[in-house]
Amino acid sequence: MTRWVTAAMTMLLFVLGGPGGASAQPMPAQFPVSGAQRVNPDTQLVIEFASPPMIGSMGQVRVFDADTGALVDALDLSIPAGPDPARIRRDGGRDTTVYQRKTIGGVPGFHFHPVIVRGNRATIHLHQPLAYGRRYRVEVDPGVLTVPDGSFDGIKGSGWTFATRAAPPPAGRTRYVVASDGRGDFNTVQGALDFVPAVPRRPVTIFIRNGNYEEIVFARRKSNLILRGESRDGVVVGYGNNSAFNPPEAGVPNRRPAFSIADSTDIQLSTFTINNYYIGQAEALLITGARNILDRMTLNGSGDALQLRGPTYLTGLKLTGHGDTILSVGPAFFDQCEIRSIGPFNWVRNPATNHGHVFRQCTFIGIDEPLPWTRRPDGSGQKVRQVIARLPDNKGINYPHAEIVLINTRMDGIAPEGWGPVQEDGATFSRANVRFWEFGSTDLEGRPIDMSKRHEIVRELKLPQDAKSIADYSNPAFVLGGWSPKVR
Repeated sequence: MTRWVTAAMTMLLFVLGGPGGASAQPMPAQFPVSGAQRVNPDTQLVIEFASPPMIGSMGQVRVFDADTGALVDALDLSIPAGPDPARIRRDGGRDTTVYQRKTIGGVPGFHFHPVIVRGNRATIHLHQPLAYGRRYRVEVDPGVLTVPDGSFDGIKGSGWTFATRAAPPPAGRTRYVVASDGRGDFNTVQGALDFVPAVPRRPVTIFIRNGNYEEIVFARRKSNLILRGESRDGVVVGYGNNSAFNPPEAGVPNRRPAFSIADSTDIQLSTFTINNYYIGQAEALLITGARNILDRMTLNGSGDALQLRGPTYLTGLKLTGHGDTILSVGPAFFDQCEIRSIGPFNWVRNPATNHGHVFRQCTFIGIDEPLPWTRRPDGSGQKVRQVIARLPDNKGINYPHAEIVLINTRMDGIAPEGWGPVQEDGATFSRANVRFWEFGSTDLEGRPIDMSKRHEIVRELKLPQDAKSIADYSNPAFVLGGWSPKVR
């Protein structure tokens, strides 16, 4: 958005103030700029100040139809965004507090922040996109945002107006562009996902230009779709979300990830970054369905940072998490990926009917730091052992067909036993069919790992006797139920 900020700042208005004369007080820049035409209806509203503003706890942001005077949307800052993301209710009580809520991807009830401040910029997130072909007027009460010198007195009257595009982009296209500065078909990733058909006749690409997209993204029942970033580090999609801020509700999809693609087929995500800015159970990405591909993606989450269900192929992935970093029922094939974790890298829960996780030529790096939610002001906190996977009792449930196979992986910072804890054999669980296998594991310098110290459940594959198993598990189609993935 640098260009619009620069342009707007050259058109600053000045107001009179101060005793005994006029003192120049710059009005904050706005996006869309007042008077703008052809604005995308999914735009966020941005106010750029000369110094960092503070979010208030009173007042409203109101959007009116400029022609009819009808109130289109209102955000009340006296309503809290959501439950405290640092606290999870464990007393069994029901939270009756009224929080901010909005519908995302057709699913109602997401808690969200109506205003987010980053540096000098305040971004206002409306409940829903605006309409095409309308003129709008925005009012901001003084209590919504404050600045240290007290110079911001809100936005009133006709001080902020703009008009949206006359019509949406043509349906049936195979490529749409998302650009946060308004120079594309949509300003937000969610806006583009909401627009494209669920089952397009031809593959559709959503191309995301470099920029920062702070939004919860949720889509489901999509197919034949590619989301491609302009550059891996230049496109950042993220939000602060977790199981405390958006707790589970019966009959409602999981709303705690920053980015979700649910119950979808033939989806490919390529070359951009997804961040979850909260800690706890806080996925960067949840993707479920069949025949889905992650291509050179960067994911930064916390606990359960990546959650998968259904055949998924991942290549060139860079993933960072804080324990049980990959939570999945499989099958998933990881090819030349790098995973960093505080605590266990995997908790796999595949049934007997499909494979689990296979890692070919991947790198595991254990992070020797306290779990973030235990960290004290002095930096100390609870540390856990970095292991490839664990398989503990899960409230009376376990996964006797859990499968993780490592083929020619490199690792650093991993505990000598490498795996565990694993539940002991018992009346409801047997280790007999668990497959925790390794072949060719080395440190980062290529020196073989000392397998004699591995957990007793681990099997080391060796040549020539295990040549067939090594070849099978090196083949994505074998792992993914016959699907041979092709990156587009």
